[in-house]
This record gives sequence, C-alpha cells and structure tokens, in this order.
Amino acid sequence: MWKQFIGKLSWKAMKSSSGGGAASSPPAKPPPPLSSPRENGASPRENGVTAKPNVSPPSPAAGAGAGAGAEVRSREDAFVQKVNICCAVYDFSDRGKDSPEKERKRQMLMSLVDCIGAAEDPLTETMIAACVRMFAANLFRVFPPKVRSGTSASETEEDEPFFDPSWYHLQVVYEFLLRFVTSPLVDAKVARKYVDSSFVSKLLDLFDSDDPRERDCLKTILHRIYGKFMGNRPFIRKAVSNIFYRFVFETDHHNGIAELLEVFGSVISGFAKPLKEEHKLFLWKALIPLHKPKSVGVYLPQLTYCITQFIEKEPKLSGTVIRGLLKYWPVTNSQKEMMFLGELEEVLELTDMAEFQKCMVPLFRKIASCLNSSHFQVAERALFLWNNEHLFGMISQNRQVILPIIYPALERNTRWHWNQSVLNVTMNVRKMFREMDERLLVACQNNFQEEEEKRAATEERRRLMWEQLERSAAHGYHQPVIAADASFPAPPSSGRLVAPTVT
Repeated sequence: MWKQFIGKLSWKAMKSSSGGGAASSPPAKPPPPLSSPRENGASPRENGVTAKPNVSPPSPAAGAGAGAGAEVRSREDAFVQKVNICCAVYDFSDRGKDSPEKERKRQMLMSLVDCIGAAEDPLTETMIAACVRMFAANLFRVFPPKVRSGTSASETEEDEPFFDPSWYHLQVVYEFLLRFVTSPLVDAKVARKYVDSSFVSKLLDLFDSDDPRERDCLKTILHRIYGKFMGNRPFIRKAVSNIFYRFVFETDHHNGIAELLEVFGSVISGFAKPLKEEHKLFLWKALIPLHKPKSVGVYLPQLTYCITQFIEKEPKLSGTVIRGLLKYWPVTNSQKEMMFLGELEEVLELTDMAEFQKCMVPLFRKIASCLNSSHFQVAERALFLWNNEHLFGMISQNRQVILPIIYPALERNTRWHWNQSVLNVTMNVRKMFREMDERLLVACQNNFQEEEEKRAATEERRRLMWEQLERSAAHGYHQPVIAADASFPAPPSSGRLVAPTVT
C-alpha cells in the first residue's frame, strides 16, 4: 500500500513539471538516461549548461522503511491510547453507577489482553511504561481496616470469605498483567525500569486482600516476576521477610501468608547447593518464627513444605528446625500442639543420626510432657511417633539415653491416665521397649520406684509440716514452727543497724 501511495505522488510530480500539460498535446518523449559527467568526458560547466541536482523518485526500500516506521508509530499510539482509557478508575460498590463506562473499559481491557497474546512485534518502551502505569492505577489501592473480633483462630477459619465487588473488572487487569509478565515480546531489561522495587513492594501489599481469588492471581504473578526479573529476587526475599516479621511480632494478622509461603516453596526448591548463608538466615529468622502465631494452622502445610525443602537441601539444618520447634512449642493450645507433633514427625523422617543425637535429650523431654497431657488426642499423637519406622530405629539405637527420659511418663500413663485408648497405646510402647532391652527397662522401673518413694516421703513431710502450722495458728502462736527433719538454713542474726557516716 505504501509503494502505491509513493508511486502516485511521483507520477503527479512528473505531470506538473511537463509545462502546462494540455490534453491535446502529444506525449513527451522519455528523457535520455542520465550519465555522470565523467562518462561524457566533460563537466556541465564546460558544455555551458547549468548543473541541476539529480532528483529521482525514492526507492522502494526507502519507502518501505518510512512506511514501517509510520506503522510502528501508529500501532504504538493506538495501543497507548487504549491503555490510557483503561487508567480511569470507577466505583464498583454501586453497580448502577457509570455502567456504560465500566463496560467500555472492560471491553477495552479484554481487547488489550487479546492484543498482547496475538502480537508478533515486541512492545516498545513507551508501551511498556503505559502498561505498568495502568496496572498501578487499577490494582494498587488501600484496603479497608480490619474488624477484629473476639473469636479464636479456629472459629474465624470457618467464616465465609469476602468477595470484592470489583473482581469481575480486576480479574481482566490481573489477566493482562500475567500476559504482560510472561510474554516473550516484553524485554525484561526494558521492563525492569518500570517493574522496579516500588512496584513489587506495592504488589506484595495486595497479598493482604480479603478476596481469595485476588490472592491466588497474585501468587501466580509474583512467581512469574521472580522468575523473569532476576534483579528483583533479593528485594523480593527481603520484602517477604519483612511481611513475615510484621505479622509475627506486630500485627498478628495477614491474609496472604499461605500464598506467599506457597510461592517460596517453589523458590526454595530451586536454591543451589550448598545453601547460601542468606538463605539459612531466612529459614531461622523468617520461617521458624511463623510457628508462634495462633493462626498457624491456616498456613502450616505450606510452612512445613518450605522447611522440609530446606532440610532436603542441607540435612544439617534439621537440628536447627527441631530447636526452633521446641522454642515456640505451645503450652496451653492443644490443637496447636497436635500440629507441632505432626510437623515434628515429618522433620524427624529427614533427620540423620548425627543431628538426632544433638537434640534428642530436650526433644524427648518435650515428648514425655506430651505423653502425660490430659488432652487424650495430644497424648495419643505423641505415642503414635513410635509407629514411624525411621524414628523407632533411631530410638532403639539411643535407648540408653531416651528410655530413662520416657519411662516415667509411660508409667504414669499406665497408672493414672483417664483415657482407655491412651492406656492401651502406652502398654504397647512399653512392650516394644521390653522386647528391645528388658534389662534396661527393669532398671528404669526400679529407678522410677525409688523416685516415687522419695517423692511420697517429701509429700508426707510437707503435709505434716502444714498440719503443725495449722495447729500452731489455732493455738495462737505467732512464732513460725519448722519441722525437725526439714533442713532449712537458719536466719541471719539480727544486729544493730548503724547509719553510715557521711563525710
């Protein structure tokens, strides 16, 4: 088309230079071919002819180049115009307000999604800047403040999720952003100027949205950004760590922890061996403290996956993880305690003997306290650890250390636990130890009997002392009565108090 347009322009120029061009005049003869002055043997000045510039119509290649440039500019202008139209923001809380404009914008967004999906030429920097500006105008917003109730975390998990009324519009914007990030026509080096730290930080703030559909889209987009823009990776890790810190130590509420952990599960699986010190610090300072909040059950599967990925990369980290679990072990929350026992079993399956021996003493002290829990599910879950073959093998090899710690808890369960199921499983565990090493079990039993006799004697002395104190108080004595067999240190002798001399 551009060649035809340029041909018409050159033909009109030739007709205008033919001297008036009457309709009855015969057609002019074609001019002789132009030759250079050197080929004729004389210059134009020697022939008495004034030299004229050699004017010829533009070549087809030049015309094609100019046409291509104009076509690129027209395509760029049309694309930027559409994107600028989509920068308008409307109020979607009222469905009847600005309905034609909203529908027009939606149709324009859908056409842009189709355009970037079917495009063959790369996007220019102007087009990339316009797209990022449109994403920021539509997506980055301030969420309403959270309404905190007095309900517990287990009750809030069953609440119906909140659905944003503007989602049918935001969904197209997120689809456009995903196509933009994953498109090979978007040069990562050029887009890096606009998908910068500020853009990523505001994108991460959107993970606190109450709408689960929006968080799911953000999860996919963040993973694609992490994979395409390698220069943003350290900043993304640091920004996500800050979100975790703020959630654990300040706000105690965030909607997108599970989605962020799901993204980092795939990120951690791609870490190279050996792990960098930065990645180990991320495990210790960002991931392990996530066991502290009450709402850990919402994101515990994703958190456990991230932690097990670290241990698979470097088995020596299992001891660090176990010590972290013991640090944040719940005291009064039985449901959370059962979750910790389940995660502990998964970690112990990946633990080797050397790391197990480093932390087995504090670990089995905690397990012993779980065995004596009045909550029968906690006690039963702790007893089921012996069904794990890998853990049972490590326990059998270290029974000289573990059985003296565990046996008192087992014996108390058999004597005083109220639940029959816990009693039956306890008897099975005792039978395992008896088959493993009967002599050691008898020694632990004798030791426990001696400790119980000492404890009973101490309790009896304490009871007698209190009875004597009650009798003394009933008779009106004001002097403290101390049992004769109790060894209490004598109080210091009272002397005169001398005021210090001031000089």
